[in-house]
Amino acid sequence: MTYETVIGLEVHAQLLTRSKMYCACAADYAAAAPNTRVCPVCLGLPGALPVINKRAIEFVMMTALALNCTIPEHTKFDRKNYPYPDLMKGYQISQYDAPIGINGWLAIDVNGEEKRIGINRVHMEEDVAKLLHRTTPLGESSTLIDVNRSGVPLMEIVSEPDVRSAEEARQYLIKLRSILQYLGVSTGNMEEGSFRCDANVSIRPAGSEEYMTKVEVKNMNSFKSVYRALEYEAARQRKVASEGGRLVQETRGWLEDKGVTQSQRSKEHAHDYRYFPEPDLPPLVLSRTWVTKTEAGLPELPDSRRNRFMSEYGLPLYDARLLTNSKSLADYYEATIQMCMEKPDLRKAKTICNWLLGDFARLLNLEDIEVQESKVSPAQLDEFVGLIDKDVISGPASKKVFEEMFKTGKPPGEIAKEQGLTQIGDASAIEEVVRQVIASNAQAVIDFKAGKEQAAKFLVGQVMKATRGRANPQMVGEILQRELEGE
Repeated sequence: MTYETVIGLEVHAQLLTRSKMYCACAADYAAAAPNTRVCPVCLGLPGALPVINKRAIEFVMMTALALNCTIPEHTKFDRKNYPYPDLMKGYQISQYDAPIGINGWLAIDVNGEEKRIGINRVHMEEDVAKLLHRTTPLGESSTLIDVNRSGVPLMEIVSEPDVRSAEEARQYLIKLRSILQYLGVSTGNMEEGSFRCDANVSIRPAGSEEYMTKVEVKNMNSFKSVYRALEYEAARQRKVASEGGRLVQETRGWLEDKGVTQSQRSKEHAHDYRYFPEPDLPPLVLSRTWVTKTEAGLPELPDSRRNRFMSEYGLPLYDARLLTNSKSLADYYEATIQMCMEKPDLRKAKTICNWLLGDFARLLNLEDIEVQESKVSPAQLDEFVGLIDKDVISGPASKKVFEEMFKTGKPPGEIAKEQGLTQIGDASAIEEVVRQVIASNAQAVIDFKAGKEQAAKFLVGQVMKATRGRANPQMVGEILQRELEGE
């Protein structure tokens, strides 16, 4: 039997507010000593009363609007009860039946066509404390609790079960993170835990509308992990079903080192949390004036910026999408463009794009850093492209200059002079090298005269090699052609 994969995604994103969700403690907890960003509210002490963080609500509204959601006029908070030790109060202040955003969608690219993934809801809650598990050399184990993270504003975005593959899930998460970064509401850093994803995975017979048993998958801390975990879990469920086994509703954790999901516990249902309205917080009215003002303040989002890059800079869809998937990369690109283009120069715009998506991206990946962390400034990239345009450095030499510029942060012109990589444009100097190459490669000359095009390319390559890539390739071709025809 053929089975179809059905995936729904739940994303939790920490919000970039100065203070926590329900108290005045600083939300920037990562570099703080354990348990120093705490107060009676986030410690869950008796009698402590929460206060709503208005900026966090605005951030959730911005996200909901960017995801094409409807913003109901009324929203409220609820207590979500569960007994885990990382929850100081014994309950989490969340939202159950009256979220801030509902019925939205996010568009992804699937095989060159747009597919809309439904957004069920966008709501507000709070993060929990962090458990630190320790084992002594004698094998004794203990768990410490750092409450700094407890109460940090946490937004949850729940998709409809519209995702049909691990690749679609990856594309959805990349696009969603990009939107959050463009809005400035979250760092979207999965490795640091500010952007976390859980997935509900099930299968069903192809053509059926009924899902089989749903399994929740957790502990995925990178896009690669999400892809691998969902691929594995869908295959596992297919195998169980095809062998006549029974799938159980459970929560499974992804084990990165083993490449498998492992059962953790039976999956809770909504009634297990015993939701009820939060008595210490009043319901909120999201007035149309407030919503309209928030919507008017939204920045340019990835899809709009992608379309603008295509129309203003003549970039193809593929390049524009890659650039705008990352706000920092798109910002860097435009900063460079604005330095070197008083008026649109589509050829130069494409050259800058090629370097950013090619050698620059390769070196960033090797160093595992973002573009804004590199030593190459937009001004230096502008100077570098200018050297290529003015034929100061050639193709092979340009790669050497760029790698040294990336490594040291030195200006490209200075590197080219220091390493003798400036292009040779003196015709007489090139003629001398061309004659030496012709004299040393008699067979290639014979092949050229016999009409073999590859022979000419070989001879040009030999000239470039002899000049360490510094000769002007166009001049080399012209001089070589003239010398060979004159023999």
